[in-house]
Amino acid sequence: MLPTNNQLNIRQVSLTYDNWIGMLKKPLSERPNYLLQNGVIQIGQVLGKFLGVPIDTDEYYNQLFDYVHLPETNLRLLSKDSLNKAINNLHFQSIQRVININQEQKLSPNRFTAFLEGEELLLKSSVPAVHRKLREAMKETLELFAARESNGLNNSELRRVLVDLVKWSYNHLQPLLKDANPEKEMPKFLWYGDFKKSHQYFLYYLIKLGCDIVIFHPEGKDILEGMGIDDIFEYRYPKTSTPEPFPTKRRSRKTTVAYRASKEIEMVLNQEGSGLYKPWQLREYIPSSLTLKTTFDELFILGKEMAMIRPEFEVKNGQVKIPSIFAKVQGVSRNRKEYWDRIHSLNQLEHTLFIQRLPFSIPSSSDFRFHYRNALEKDGRINPEKIIQAHYWPYSYLPKGLQYGLAEAIRRLCENPGLKPFSKENMEEVKIYLFTQSMFIPKNIIQLLEKFDYSQHVPKLIIFNNERTGTLSRSDAALILLLNQFGIDIILFNPTGHNDIENYLDNQLFDIHWLEDVVFDLEYKEPSIFQKGLIQGILKNFRGD
Repeated sequence: MLPTNNQLNIRQVSLTYDNWIGMLKKPLSERPNYLLQNGVIQIGQVLGKFLGVPIDTDEYYNQLFDYVHLPETNLRLLSKDSLNKAINNLHFQSIQRVININQEQKLSPNRFTAFLEGEELLLKSSVPAVHRKLREAMKETLELFAARESNGLNNSELRRVLVDLVKWSYNHLQPLLKDANPEKEMPKFLWYGDFKKSHQYFLYYLIKLGCDIVIFHPEGKDILEGMGIDDIFEYRYPKTSTPEPFPTKRRSRKTTVAYRASKEIEMVLNQEGSGLYKPWQLREYIPSSLTLKTTFDELFILGKEMAMIRPEFEVKNGQVKIPSIFAKVQGVSRNRKEYWDRIHSLNQLEHTLFIQRLPFSIPSSSDFRFHYRNALEKDGRINPEKIIQAHYWPYSYLPKGLQYGLAEAIRRLCENPGLKPFSKENMEEVKIYLFTQSMFIPKNIIQLLEKFDYSQHVPKLIIFNNERTGTLSRSDAALILLLNQFGIDIILFNPTGHNDIENYLDNQLFDIHWLEDVVFDLEYKEPSIFQKGLIQGILKNFRGD
């Protein structure tokens, strides 16, 4: 039975280099973003660009060959050389008639599309949603042409582009439309190598129709550059080379002993749970925090350790569990020199943000009640995909992996809020408050997260609250909770021993360490020039600078 939905919506799925091929093989109904309700069907689309070539080019071309020949990927090859250039003469004449009408009447993209449909130049589908999308995709392609090209739809190149779009649609897309069904699978294409203007518009048309597209160009040229398709997954190989002809068979390879050994070492390094991680190897993983129970002395020992050396660090199934510190130090050591030396030893670390002036967050009075409720699934949990794609999401400029890490942290924060409710404030209102504040992370905090290579040194938020430079606010507490969910180390020093974070958070969420003295009006003591130089020298030595 054919689907009766008459509207097709398309959303890109989030990809990584490790998951894209698996996502491509999944039926549409099993991908993220799939939705079927009220006559509307929404599907998750695979879009990816792979620019340049790896060190092993033989393996690269063998993979390309497999992608278009293995039935489980079901990718159809498109390239400058593989496109069928034959066109029905009646189609050519019909295109000329529409061009003539446009010259006389200056058609809008919508009316232009209607004339193309009237001349039977648009493909048809027995699936209502796909049939409608064929018309919408052509209209959007003409709108893009009108916006990009001088003189818009009166540009002299329009005839050539239209002829190519029509002939390639009939030659390459039409055979696949009979099986196209947005409840199961849409056509999938692999673009390879160099391109001309018509190729760009044809690919744009296929993307707007909802086809899966993966693009490979050994020289690193981007066929979609300037086409207005944002946030598409892009992977760049370490080098570039002139495109060779697309392989017609797999290459036989003879590898050296040294090459095989290097690949084996790389495999060990890349394996989850190996305990050895390359810089930024986990950048697409989702971080979560395991708050450690520590003694006072351990704050300054574990605080300097890399995440992967800490107890209970774990990498598994695309997730990375980061053992982190969340503690408050009440009062001051009797040995003042030791007290200041320990604070300075943390503050001088490369990934530390030291806060003296409070509040340090951005309190918001915006009403995100509707946005919060709209982001919920039927089970009452936040859907990270929904908030990332929402118009109010302020972090779209960040790498995709970090965006998803933040969104997942917000989801966990709202699922188990550790924030104390105000009088007469219900739990939903607490969650809405936390959700709202999560959309207003200060720039210096965002930069702290951007520097976080999850297996390496853990960034730290150190707060020194002597009660002379402001008061810790509720929005500060909300931000601290979010950072704790993300795996950031958080240590508060309060020389007076008074409550601050306790006014807003459950005491069980963090360790409290009491020191011998309580001191009022204690000024923060800056490290001496000698101390700064000594600590920086030790750090440089440690990093090998």
